[in-house]
Amino acid sequence: MGSAKNSSAARKARIEEMRRAERARERRTRVLTVAASVVVVAGLVVGGVVLVNSRSDNNRKNSASDSKSSTNSGDSGHWTTGKDGVRTWSGKLARTHVQTKVSYPMHPPVGGNHNPIWATCDGTVYTKPLQDENAVHSMEHGAVWVTYTSEAKKADIAALAAKVKQTPFSLMSPYENQAAPLILSAWGHQVTVKSADDPEVNKFFAAYVQGPQTPEPGAPCTNGAM
Repeated sequence: MGSAKNSSAARKARIEEMRRAERARERRTRVLTVAASVVVVAGLVVGGVVLVNSRSDNNRKNSASDSKSSTNSGDSGHWTTGKDGVRTWSGKLARTHVQTKVSYPMHPPVGGNHNPIWATCDGTVYTKPLQDENAVHSMEHGAVWVTYTSEAKKADIAALAAKVKQTPFSLMSPYENQAAPLILSAWGHQVTVKSADDPEVNKFFAAYVQGPQTPEPGAPCTNGAM
C-alpha cells in the first residue's frame, strides 16, 4: 500500500510539475505574442509616418517641379498690322535666359524669355520642329525664322529652303501650331505669305535679316543647338 501511495503521489507531483511548466510556456508565449504585436504595430506606425512624409516631400517636389516646368514669356503688348501685312508686336519683349519651357502669347513666338543656347541659324534648314526657346534666341541675334505647316505646298517649302540655305542669319523648320501654312518671323515682327513667290518674302528678308530690330547685332548664328 505504501508503495502504491508513493507512486500515486509521485505521479501527481509529475503532473503538477508538467502543468506548471505548461503554464510557464503559455505565459512566455503570451509575452512573446504581445511583444511581437507591439513591434509590428510600431513598425506600421513608423512606416506610415515615413510614407506620409515621403509622399508629402514628393508632392512638394512635384509642386516645385510643376511650377518650374513652364515659364511666362515676360511679354506684354499686342499685335499691330501695317499696310504691307507685317505684324509688329507693340509692347515689351522680355529677354531673360531660362532653362524651362516658355509659354508664349504668339505662335510662332517673336521674342520673350528664351533658352541660353540659340538654334544654329547660319542658313540652316531643319526637317523637324525646333524648340521655340532656342529659335527665339536665334531671332535675338538677328535671324529670320521661316516656318511652315503640313498644309504648305512642297514646291513652296523647297523654294523657301533654297533661299534660307543661301542666307546667313536665317533658319527654317516645320511648325504645326500656327495660323497659316507659311509664316516668316523676326524679333518683334511677323508676316504671313501666300507662297514662296510672294513679294513679301524678299522684302521681309531684306528688312529683318540682321535688321534694326535685332537686340544683339553681331551675335553669332553658328554652333548653336540642334
